[in-house]
Amino acid sequence: MTTPTQVLKSVGPKLVPFFKTVAIYFVLFIPVERPSVFAMFIKCLPIISLIFFVLLHGMSLGEEYAFSRRILTGLLFSCLGDALLVWPHYFLHGMVAFGVAQLMYTAAFGFKPLNASLGAVLYFGCATAMVLLLPGLKGVLAVGVPLYGILLITMAWRAIARVQFFGDLWTWTKLCSCAGGIGFAISDILIGFHHFHHPIPYSQALIMVTYYAAQLGIALSVVDSKASYNKALAEAAQSAANKQQGESSKLKSSELKVRHTISLKSH
Repeated sequence: MTTPTQVLKSVGPKLVPFFKTVAIYFVLFIPVERPSVFAMFIKCLPIISLIFFVLLHGMSLGEEYAFSRRILTGLLFSCLGDALLVWPHYFLHGMVAFGVAQLMYTAAFGFKPLNASLGAVLYFGCATAMVLLLPGLKGVLAVGVPLYGILLITMAWRAIARVQFFGDLWTWTKLCSCAGGIGFAISDILIGFHHFHHPIPYSQALIMVTYYAAQLGIALSVVDSKASYNKALAEAAQSAANKQQGESSKLKSSELKVRHTISLKSH
């Protein structure tokens, strides 16, 4: 299992650009009421740095990088969504981009283990939030926001479900993706309530802190994805070998019994 110290030594230097660009964003802190190309660039820089972070951990069309490719695609669409959301009239377009990002993250996290009870609790919370938001949703948003909410909660469910504390089936990178999924849900819930229910004080700071932290956690999940894939392959191969060996043993045992029976009959 990868320890926090090993993770820090391995990924720390590669995350310097991310922390620098986040610092730049909060130092400049351009209000959302002043959209511009420059504001878009500053907002997207931390996600661009995470895109390069994922690429630095290896990328190819091989199956061993399937997880990383999906996380990378999710970051790319997140970056597109960030750019679009700078301008209020592109809100729906930005939501669609983030919807694709949630699909890619969900595909990366997978549906094993399922943990249906956790999913039920999260979907109930999502439904409750939608009931509160619906009065403020008009036109296509009355359909789009609930649909996006389902995609968001599904991603958070799969991120959380990956962590299994029983039987040592968890890793630090899975904990990071779990925290990322929760942070993403919090960030988007804040956006929803701020825009469609009631203004939230310091909303921009709260939304962006939780959002950048969430994307960082999700990006960190690629650190040992290739090693996890190779380990799963090795375990599957070992299991198949053990099964084949067991079947061979049963076959030999059956042959011996048949020979013994024949020998007794001949006597």
